[in-house]
Amino acid sequence: MTIRLTMSFKNAADRTSSYTVDDPRADISETEVQAVMDDMILKNIFNTSGGDLKSIASAKVTTTSIDQLI
Repeated sequence: MTIRLTMSFKNAADRTSSYTVDDPRADISETEVQAVMDDMILKNIFNTSGGDLKSIASAKVTTTSIDQLI
């Protein structure tokens, strides 16, 4: 089973840029994720082809389960 946190932002060109974290803490809260995303925007630590990150678009945790048949 794979668990992934995907954080999506709107950049200066109004395009979406996403960053993923594999195996986030099971008890991670919306407040913690929002704080990290706000900090990423404030500190301007990522470059995108569409310019600086400007706002939060979404955040989600995805769980993928694979059942191998053969």
